[in-house]
Amino acid sequence: MKEAAWYQKMIAEAVGPFFLTFAGVGAIVAAAGGGAGGLVAVALAHGLALGIAVYATAAVSGGHLNPAVTVAMWVTHRIGAGMAALYLAAQLAGAALGAWLVKLLFPHAAVAAVQLGATLPGPGVSAVQAMGLEAVLTFFLVFVVFATAADSRAAPGVYGFAIGLTVAFDILAGGPFTGASMNPARSFGPALVLMQWRDWWVYWAGPLLGGIVAGLLYDGLLMDRAESRIRPRV
Repeated sequence: MKEAAWYQKMIAEAVGPFFLTFAGVGAIVAAAGGGAGGLVAVALAHGLALGIAVYATAAVSGGHLNPAVTVAMWVTHRIGAGMAALYLAAQLAGAALGAWLVKLLFPHAAVAAVQLGATLPGPGVSAVQAMGLEAVLTFFLVFVVFATAADSRAAPGVYGFAIGLTVAFDILAGGPFTGASMNPARSFGPALVLMQWRDWWVYWAGPLLGGIVAGLLYDGLLMDRAESRIRPRV
């Protein structure tokens, strides 16, 4: 099968975070506007959107859709530095577009009530605690990515479902305390649109740390040494 061109990979890596941010932030805004479900609905919206986006983009770009995943793939030599940088740029752009469209299309009062779904440490949670929690939540996510999408022994076709469910249970556990981003792009989109950068570093340092640890652990100790399923080895 012919490998996708670099610009096709970038489009895929932008569309995925667009799915995630528009659906996830939209669910948060909907809850503020009187929609039913609360935290469960928000968790399902993020998990379903990401799982479907992974399935939709995996054949083109490998379906990273998250700087924490891309950096973990880079440190384990599954993607080159140049392509990783392009992936990160595309992911941030897609998330920013998703957040901007929510701000444009949803009722202003509901958007303002939840600060456009911005991820921030909750009451009583310090920035350091939030960083640690984001690291643990992202560790779970990236570990599952490696186990289901990069390991050739994994059951075929299960990866998107498993990744989406991991996002959902992470949000159920950590959403009230950090927003359970697990994805610097998902946090970047609302922050850029609102120009609200309070504790922004938490949502880079935590996910990148957790993702790198998960990637190195799985790759170093658990990975089938046969060819990985994650596509871009560039």
